[in-house]
Amino acid sequence: MSVDQHFLSSLYQSIGEAHKALRPEVSMTPLTHSVRLSAITQCSVYLKCEHLQHTGSFKFRGASNKIRLLPAAQRERGVITASSGNHGQGLALAGKVMGVPVTVYTTSTASEYKLEAMRALGAEVVSLDLDALGVELEAARQAKRQGKPFVSPYNDLEVIAGQGTIGMELFEQAPDLDAVFVAVGGGGMIAGIATALRTLNPSIDIIGCWPANAPTLQRSLQAGEIVDIEEQETLSDGTAGGVEPGSITFPLCQALLTRTVLVSEAQIMAAMRDVASCERWIIEGAAGVAVAGMKKLAADYRGKRVAVVICGRNIVLDKFIEAVK
Repeated sequence: MSVDQHFLSSLYQSIGEAHKALRPEVSMTPLTHSVRLSAITQCSVYLKCEHLQHTGSFKFRGASNKIRLLPAAQRERGVITASSGNHGQGLALAGKVMGVPVTVYTTSTASEYKLEAMRALGAEVVSLDLDALGVELEAARQAKRQGKPFVSPYNDLEVIAGQGTIGMELFEQAPDLDAVFVAVGGGGMIAGIATALRTLNPSIDIIGCWPANAPTLQRSLQAGEIVDIEEQETLSDGTAGGVEPGSITFPLCQALLTRTVLVSEAQIMAAMRDVASCERWIIEGAAGVAVAGMKKLAADYRGKRVAVVICGRNIVLDKFIEAVK
């Protein structure tokens, strides 16, 4: 699928419709100025508090928009998805609110904390002994076999439009931002945010942030095509995993991202520690990736207004404590 100005205008219109239609079920999260992070980085740092969204991450936005737009017959049959946790929780809650059965396929190594949260919200959870991309492809096959919609965590324009409502809120809350830092996995959140913000403020920088241990989409952007690489274990489990062949997020990120940055596991942990120290917040590894990316590039934005999307808080307490020691 190609991305031109007409395509981007259509996606922006869908984001605007979602921005209006998803209230009040989807919360408008605060944008908080961090005095202490600003002092550390010499930037004016604003934190977009998606960890305060329902289910503890931004994923409820895209899931709610997808369920909202399903025809009645498809709602009755239910939906299938693949998720390491946050998307599954978001879709499970959206399904519960709108009366749609949800089945989540996941890896056998996924966080038990997140799996229990999905089950508590009424989802059926199926664990497979495959990597994240393998689970995603199998879930899509099962959806086709069972005649149910497959709700991709990122490769779905209606999901992307829901995530893009973050960008609409950012512009309403701070229209003069110079840059936004976003953690990236499959690219759905950053594609939506970038579509909204680059439409409303064409001069804004959109920086994609990846853990160096799991940079599949970043490496794909460098290569000019979607590639499959062997990823290493990362604290940012929410962004780990391959990218589905033909994903629409790839050309969107090609067209809209200003730059990319990779951060180490030590930098992710340091960023989580900084947020805990400065704001007294528990955040998950993926959120730490965006903060770490901002810190790494802070010298380039000294004196400027930057926002960091704090994408989630769903991390096992012991794992968080170990990370911030």
